[in-house]
Amino acid sequence: MTRKKYIEPSDANLHKQKRAMLTRQELLRSARKIFASDGFEHARIEDIASKAGKTRGAFYDNFKDKEDVFFAIFEEDIGRDLAELGPLLLGLPTLEQRTEALAEYLSELGKDRQRILLSFEFKLYAIRHPRRRKRLADLHAAMRLRSSIPELNRLFQQVAAENAGPQIGDCTAICGILEGLALNHLFDPDALDNRELTRYLKLCLCEALNCVSD
Repeated sequence: MTRKKYIEPSDANLHKQKRAMLTRQELLRSARKIFASDGFEHARIEDIASKAGKTRGAFYDNFKDKEDVFFAIFEEDIGRDLAELGPLLLGLPTLEQRTEALAEYLSELGKDRQRILLSFEFKLYAIRHPRRRKRLADLHAAMRLRSSIPELNRLFQQVAAENAGPQIGDCTAICGILEGLALNHLFDPDALDNRELTRYLKLCLCEALNCVSD
């Protein structure tokens, strides 16, 4: 007679937590693909769960509704940006080098087709649903460049002694320019290639930071 392996309660709980986290990640990956391909309005919870190999019940164990998973996608992106940009920017000694690195980083985001499509889906949904705008606006505020990339504040502080420094409008403008450039890059990459995308982003950052562009 084969004995069942005894599992400590703490180990069992840890295993359960890992499985739950894996399920959530699989649902998020599925939702990203479906929102980007079908649009938020036409995406169905059944399709998100099915593509991830999960049930509707598994979806509702992790998210309240489509809007909730939509928000979770952007929160995940913000967390990744923070983790990557901190070491990248703070490891460089000069404002010019940090500006260059930030422009390169943002240009890479601008080439991420799925992320750009999701960003536009997010904003179109907010425009079409005014009653949801407060919740959407709160999340969007967290996504603004000044909030989602706090290292940029440190760049601003370096030039604050010389002038008033960029305001929140400058950061919002940078986000708007990034999205506009990214949209046109995806639409016609021959007319706006990767090199030009980076160059324009650097010019925009230098203008906001009042630094000298090459």
